[in-house]
Amino acid sequence: MLEKELGKDIAIEERAQFLYDNCDMVEEVTYNKPFAPEELAQQREELTDVSIKIADIEDEKKIVMEQYKEQLKPLQEQKSKAIKALKEKSQTVTEQCYKFLDEETKMVGFYNAEGSLINSRPAFPKELQRTIQMELRKTGTEL
Repeated sequence: MLEKELGKDIAIEERAQFLYDNCDMVEEVTYNKPFAPEELAQQREELTDVSIKIADIEDEKKIVMEQYKEQLKPLQEQKSKAIKALKEKSQTVTEQCYKFLDEETKMVGFYNAEGSLINSRPAFPKELQRTIQMELRKTGTEL
């Protein structure tokens, strides 16, 4: 029957030599060796220290990631607008346009500063009421 412990009555400094002298063979074996209470306390302390360092680094990482996110946001919006413009082969602009009423067709047309028709629609009843500009344009007379 195998003993649970061997050489415990021999001083720790001499125990390894006793075991070597009395064994049949020496082999490398991998196993889990329990910690002594002091070692266990040291391991817990190391884990605490490492955990605190990790938390600090994660906090720094979060701050840096937010900064990068803020830097990327306008660039991503610009990219999105560029993709949309290329896809549609046009761009969205807001500029002064000139509204003209065609009384015969009862349509309203909007022209940009380059003179291109950019939009047209049926005229509203209020728009069909005569104005001074309409009269001048029709007669060609000036005030």
